[in-house]
Amino acid sequence: MPKARNSQISLNDTPYYHCVSRCVRRAYLCGEENGKSFEHRRKWVEDRIHFLSTVFTIDVCAYAVMSNHTHLVLHVSKNQAESLSTEDIIQRWHCLFKGTSLTRLYLSPMSRKDLSEMQIETVRLTAEVWRKRLFDISWFMRALNEYIARAANKEDDCTGHFWEGRFKSQALLDESALAACMAYVDLNPVRAKLAKTPEESGYTSIKYRVQAAKAGKKPKRLMPFMAKPNQEMASSLPFTFVDYLQLIDASSRTLQPNKRGSVEQDLPLVLTRLNIELEQWLNLTTQFERRFKHAAGRLINLERYALNQNLKRIHGRQNALRLLG
Repeated sequence: MPKARNSQISLNDTPYYHCVSRCVRRAYLCGEENGKSFEHRRKWVEDRIHFLSTVFTIDVCAYAVMSNHTHLVLHVSKNQAESLSTEDIIQRWHCLFKGTSLTRLYLSPMSRKDLSEMQIETVRLTAEVWRKRLFDISWFMRALNEYIARAANKEDDCTGHFWEGRFKSQALLDESALAACMAYVDLNPVRAKLAKTPEESGYTSIKYRVQAAKAGKKPKRLMPFMAKPNQEMASSLPFTFVDYLQLIDASSRTLQPNKRGSVEQDLPLVLTRLNIELEQWLNLTTQFERRFKHAAGRLINLERYALNQNLKRIHGRQNALRLLG
């Protein structure tokens, strides 16, 4: 039986999560099938991801929009949501939904002064409900998947499910799991032989980041990397962009069958710091979903997660020992 979503998301254990949505029957509803192309829908998904990152207090670390499924690595910023004013919350929520008649009046300075104390208190209570939703991964995925499903059904002039009923989520319990999962996501098109190099992989975060870097900019819609090694910054990924590019480059070249074994054996700096051997790293970045179930990380973190979640069994124990140490 699938676990309840609220039991899979535990911000006390980690703010990082890997989420996967698959099309019904794993049909190619966003790619090409039976001579008909739906490639433009992948752009819909990417644009929606970028937009939602500006509404929710959930950072997008990595993504890959494939032909019949979508990968996302998300970072929940609860502190950011808690720092928002009532007006900020309402403005963000109204970007997605109509809200209520009272919240719409509240945003108008001329109309707000006519609201009674009881009405203003009602607005504040409503905003508190929305505040929690702004850092809720389930609401983020709902705002993504329902929007795409409606647009696709409208284009096809039909009704019915577009995505499978539930998205899959994995808790990423430490820096090692986070790095491996991000690389696994960014390398999806290369593994599927849809692109020769990561920077040519359409509708991925790595291509978006590289394009921004070439223009001398930081990607606005993605969580930034730390500026310098060992210089931790609030709201930044725990490694540098240069380190991450080294990982992606080494992994992508080794993944190609005709070049297997051609990569230099010297580990990229971040792998040395994470104490992960190259062979273990390649296993992680090609089979991440298969190696771990509800959560991924070093064994000590899996044990802590299982204790906090009242789990009788620790899934992925052997893989955690073998691949992450």
